[in-house]
Amino acid sequence: MTTEVRGRFSVVGIGPGDPELITLKAARLIGVAPVVAYHAGVRKQSHARRIASSLIPADAIEEELRYPVTTGTTSHPGGYVGAMAEFYESCAVRLSAHLDAGRDVVLLAEGDPLFYGSSMYLHDRFKEIYPTEVVPGVPAFAAATAAVSTPLVRQTDVLTVLPGTLPEPELARRLADTEAAIIMKLGRTFPAVRSALAAAGRLDGAWYVERASQPEERWLPVADVDPSSVPYFSLIVVPGDTAPTSAGRTSAAPAATASAVPAATVGRATATTAGRAASASERVETNTVPSALDSTLLVSTRLRLAAPAARPTGAWAAAESAESVEATRGGVSTDPVSGEVLVVGLGPGPDGWLTPEVSAALAEVGHVVGYAPYVNRVPQREGLQRHASGNTVEVDRARHALDLAKAGEKVAVVSGGDAGVFGMASAVFEAAEDAAYADVRIRVLPGVSAVQAVAARAGAPVGADFAVMSLSDRLKPWPVVEERLRAVAAADLVLAIYNPASRSRTEQIGTARDVLLEHREPDTVVVVGRDVGRAEESLTVTTLGELDPASIDMKCLVIVGASSTRVTAAGQVWTPRYVR
Repeated sequence: MTTEVRGRFSVVGIGPGDPELITLKAARLIGVAPVVAYHAGVRKQSHARRIASSLIPADAIEEELRYPVTTGTTSHPGGYVGAMAEFYESCAVRLSAHLDAGRDVVLLAEGDPLFYGSSMYLHDRFKEIYPTEVVPGVPAFAAATAAVSTPLVRQTDVLTVLPGTLPEPELARRLADTEAAIIMKLGRTFPAVRSALAAAGRLDGAWYVERASQPEERWLPVADVDPSSVPYFSLIVVPGDTAPTSAGRTSAAPAATASAVPAATVGRATATTAGRAASASERVETNTVPSALDSTLLVSTRLRLAAPAARPTGAWAAAESAESVEATRGGVSTDPVSGEVLVVGLGPGPDGWLTPEVSAALAEVGHVVGYAPYVNRVPQREGLQRHASGNTVEVDRARHALDLAKAGEKVAVVSGGDAGVFGMASAVFEAAEDAAYADVRIRVLPGVSAVQAVAARAGAPVGADFAVMSLSDRLKPWPVVEERLRAVAAADLVLAIYNPASRSRTEQIGTARDVLLEHREPDTVVVVGRDVGRAEESLTVTTLGELDPASIDMKCLVIVGASSTRVTAAGQVWTPRYVR
């Protein structure tokens, strides 16, 4: 009886280009491999083979896996995706012939095998069939940060790795929301990536690195790069030290060394008299009085940066144009100059439901504060800082916005739908009851509410008297909710129910239905709108007796009709204006 012996499939990372960055383990496996495979570009020599050429045994069988297409067009009926899927299948057939014959196969992978690499697609196909192994390699971004000799992340910095192929607005949003970033897959995407960096306020301090660790390696500021010269083997390093919130993390300079920063250096590294690098927004002693008041930026307790640089606030000292600083012989004036808080509704979904007034307001503010999904709906632009938070900290985020405004900033607090309907407007006024915010101006700008959107989709269910309630008992006892449900039902009003369910509140909509049925007939018309205005939108017309509580979730708004609410032959819902 014979036992089938299959070869072992090893994917080895060979680093970004310098053969000396190949790990000892990778070198050992390559050096004894019966079969060595590597990818190659269209009409190009294999970079992977070039890097590891000195390690490949003379008697090894070599399998060149040449891509049918990279970034160009293809005539394949399945397009690019179809062409690549067919390519990987053909590669698998070629390599499996060796593995089935008992020959070990080593696949060379540039950088790290499982980091934006092609080798993972073959590993996916083989890992359940053959013995497999993955040997990590030095990723390209590690070589790039070494090339520019700049720390990438410190302490609790968040590092985000982004493909340059993301849509420009999405790329800008993610860049604005992180401390440090690596942007890969450049080439033809570079112009859009550069624009995204500028929109996120991260262009200054971003480094372009080309062919890291290779003989042709070069690096320069992204702002100085000729877009027509960018190859695919390049990436961008955005160090965490350049983030607006990074100031003051390194050892503090003596107060006397931070007296003034030339206006041309805002947001760039600046040499102090202590001989170390400092940021224009770094924490400094705010009672140090600059000696020059012409073209310098003075350190001020008003916590503002000159436009268009991003403007860190909170506990960090910042810089402001000398022309707008109130200077006295005794030092810089610290009299409060309050800004403004705009509380705005973004509407329930599509951009088309964003009002022109709100759109114009968002284009002017320096800060956007809100629940993360709503903040993410505001396009990133140069000079805008975004402050996202969780779902149940409304008053805390309101205080944050008021603090920013008190420091002289113009702030927008964003809500979905209309900010005055179970939105952030009330929370802002609640926080503003503190006398510390007496000088902060608050304006509320209306938005399209969820009840308006669902009603419009259904027809005209709120065409007569109606009530609006939230079913959440987080801010009020459930007995109060039941009491109000009974009052609305007894008054025979149309009822729009916000927050009908959540992950932790799954039984209340069923209880609410039962309470309403104490006063309403089972055939009372009910409309359930889910994700209205979004791609996943659905609208269900049912009755109170047939309403399935299990079908309701946090994305729904429920409208319970009055006794007069009716459904047309076409399925539209409306409530007469009159009462007879």
